[in-house]
Amino acid sequence: MVLSLQGCMAVGKTTAIRYLQKHAPYVNVSYEINTEIMDEIKRRHLDKNKYEDYLEIQKLWLHKEIVRYGRARKFSCSVMDFGAEEIEFYTLNYPRTIGQNWEIEAMLHHELEAVRKCMPARILFLDASDEVLIKHKESDAVRPRTFFQHYLKYLLPLKRQWFIGKENVDVLYVDDLSIDEAGEKVKEWVDSCIRKYVRLCG
Repeated sequence: MVLSLQGCMAVGKTTAIRYLQKHAPYVNVSYEINTEIMDEIKRRHLDKNKYEDYLEIQKLWLHKEIVRYGRARKFSCSVMDFGAEEIEFYTLNYPRTIGQNWEIEAMLHHELEAVRKCMPARILFLDASDEVLIKHKESDAVRPRTFFQHYLKYLLPLKRQWFIGKENVDVLYVDDLSIDEAGEKVKEWVDSCIRKYVRLCG
């Protein structure tokens, strides 16, 4: 079973994943590690704000997610820090946030169809107010998050519309939760998903 944590940058997904790794050793965790793709984009001098380059960039990300899902499927339960659902959402919606109406679905049809076979069984959407997200971002001295303001203003509203309300999406509001409390809530959600899966499988 593959599960996924969703939400905005700085909402606390990676911190929750680390909590799971420490307190739920029976779960495989899959971090979102982007170094290789970012290096390849720089090597090829690709610009995500140019249509042809954007298509090439998203092919890289889509392929990466298919490979990552294949690794996650080898375990009885894996939890992704963003999964295939994120790359599908971003691929289709980023152009809108920069005022472009690019044809994406037809041009990346095969890649999108492949990644849609890699979707998690359930998704936990970690949500927070803009004020809390900004506070988290400003207190993170490790990651510069140069894309944060664009993400918060343009992508997050689209992301909430895209995910919240879907049948396989649960929501956890983290505004009033400490790091450990949020981690424990995520663990409880994972444990609940595992119990349901075991019951369904008899």
